[in-house]
Amino acid sequence: MVASPPANPYAHAGVDTAAGDLAVELMKSAVRRTHGSEVLGGVGGFAGLFDASALLGHTRPLLVTSTDGVGTKVAIAQALDKHDTIGQDLVGMVVDDIVVVGAKPLFMTDYIACGKVVPERIADIVAGIARGCEATGTALVGGETAEHPGLLGLNDYDVAGAATGVVEADRVLGADRVRPGDVVLALASSGLHSNGFSLVRHIVTGAGISYGAQSADLGTSWGEALLEPTRLYTTPLLALIDAVGDGIHSLSHVTGGGIAANLARVLPPGTWAELDRSTWSPPPVFRVLADLGGLNLVDTEGTWNLGVGFLAVVDAASAQDAASHLNAAGIDAWQVGVVADGARPAGEFIEGAKGVDGGAVRLVGAYRDSASEDSARKDGAK
Repeated sequence: MVASPPANPYAHAGVDTAAGDLAVELMKSAVRRTHGSEVLGGVGGFAGLFDASALLGHTRPLLVTSTDGVGTKVAIAQALDKHDTIGQDLVGMVVDDIVVVGAKPLFMTDYIACGKVVPERIADIVAGIARGCEATGTALVGGETAEHPGLLGLNDYDVAGAATGVVEADRVLGADRVRPGDVVLALASSGLHSNGFSLVRHIVTGAGISYGAQSADLGTSWGEALLEPTRLYTTPLLALIDAVGDGIHSLSHVTGGGIAANLARVLPPGTWAELDRSTWSPPPVFRVLADLGGLNLVDTEGTWNLGVGFLAVVDAASAQDAASHLNAAGIDAWQVGVVADGARPAGEFIEGAKGVDGGAVRLVGAYRDSASEDSARKDGAK
């Protein structure tokens, strides 16, 4: 006699569609908060609908798109069973790439692959994405949660996303606007953001440290310090572009590759810049990790942002105004270098990156120590 198949063969294979439905119900309210009148159809459709009639007001609208993930930072969230911040990291990695060309984000979709759908966990992740979308003026119009039993462990997941924005053709920021004499402003990061976590995990694991352990040097647990969400720059940068206008020439998101490589991508060929390390002090998390791994901070410059999450190349006459606008928006900003052309000083520069034939950049000097940084801030406040 042939055995009867289970009532739900898919569940027998490890996929729980009911859990997926519950996850959608739990995330609905958070997602809806990102919807304006441009979003049609609500949550749960096969595809998201976005009314593009607003683009009719543009002379020549260019659509801008970006896609990314969070990398192995998710492993720390999984180890701590804390999933409410990783979504903001995803928005930072995706949407903040769009503002680099001066574009306003319109909408975003997300994708979560997991070994087992735990509705509350998925809802936490998506709630974080929705909060990031709200903060950047981005509609979260759709997404997908896929259960991959046998491929991913029961508590494993990965996240990715894609976003679309728009910019007027004659307002696109980039290397072609940059001129010798332009000032390079550094914008402070909130911490590690979402790059270099394979090195972070290698150091922490090699030292036998638990993510739940307290760190006297960091003033919190290791996990909390490492999960500090990625700072979102889109809203203050769009406001800066509106305020300063043509004085903003190019922007660079400091992600994989570090400060020098990412700035080189938005400088024109034949130009160069030396960035002065003494203008800032890398936050404690970078110093503690480097010391623990037996590394010099300079050794990590191609991996971590070291306290600089974004760079803005601006006309010299606009530099002070730009820095003041950013500081008023809650983002520390300071002059870190000047763009030059002609013969470069002797020494090794990074030229272009990721296939871009750009300018040349190197970091010079020594980082300011924490005590000097505190003193400088107090002097500046007098």
